[in-house]
Amino acid sequence: MSSTFAIQGLGFYAPARILTNADLVKFVDTTDEWIITRTGIRERHMVAPGEVCTDMALAATHMALDNAGLTAKDLTHVVVATVTPDTSVPSAGVVLAKKLGLEGVPAFDLNAACSGFVYSLEAARGLVALHPEARVLVVGAEVLTSRTDWTDRGTCVLFGDGAGVAILAADTPANKGARLLDMQLAADGTYGPLLTIKGGYSGHPYKIGDVVGHENYVQMNGREVYKHAVRSMCAICETLLARHGLTPEDVDVLIPHQANLRIIEAVGKKLRFPDEKVFVNVDRYGNTSAASIPLALAEARALGSIKDGQLVLIATFGGGFTWGSALIRF
Repeated sequence: MSSTFAIQGLGFYAPARILTNADLVKFVDTTDEWIITRTGIRERHMVAPGEVCTDMALAATHMALDNAGLTAKDLTHVVVATVTPDTSVPSAGVVLAKKLGLEGVPAFDLNAACSGFVYSLEAARGLVALHPEARVLVVGAEVLTSRTDWTDRGTCVLFGDGAGVAILAADTPANKGARLLDMQLAADGTYGPLLTIKGGYSGHPYKIGDVVGHENYVQMNGREVYKHAVRSMCAICETLLARHGLTPEDVDVLIPHQANLRIIEAVGKKLRFPDEKVFVNVDRYGNTSAASIPLALAEARALGSIKDGQLVLIATFGGGFTWGSALIRF
């Protein structure tokens, strides 16, 4: 079969509830200027009471299906990238499949933190390679505000909730859409302690009656994460471009993980991308982890920031550490 794959539809969703920097200032020792200067974030979206990860994934999926001219019954597999599923068991993939009215369709979750969606695209490529008739729903969805420590001003300003979706299929004349040309992934557990959510799992179990502590929420060494994120995203993008005999000048749009504006600007500068070629929406959504890349990709396409025929380079980085890149031709 072809070594390229078709992205037949894209979709995204963000909750209606918005938490601005001005809202944060009311209960966090910070200022709007401090947040914007260090992160570039002005607001982030938060789920409504009772709204869960798979609700957002479902809304984004409906948009992607409409975009592709498909129905849920056309889907053969469901892969959900998340670190904040509705429940540990059943998985978000299984719950989402049920909400889509699918029975007997393989469904599972994948955890690679902020790189989860790109890792899931790679998993979907494998599924389609094995099953050429497959049409895989690939989701990145997070309720990161449920794992945000609102007493830690260094991290609580960063995170938001959202979902993004892509539908991947074989590259055939019948499957119209963008072409996923190639990908590159990497990981290094050496630096895992620099970005964690530890509480409640087998390494840090709770007993009935225990008080939930800070370990139940995101803990991060921001300075070290910044250095590794910039270095790793740049290196893996250069590797992928070189494999295809391409340079940054050949790329029309760079979509980096929307962690914070400083990282985005540093990656763009080191890769020699002018600002107008770098898509940014972190100011309106914050860091949505596994949802970051698909949300940005789908929104950029919907806004016309990605046009037909253009080459898009994706760069991602997440806890673990995990990182990756992808090339897509629209």
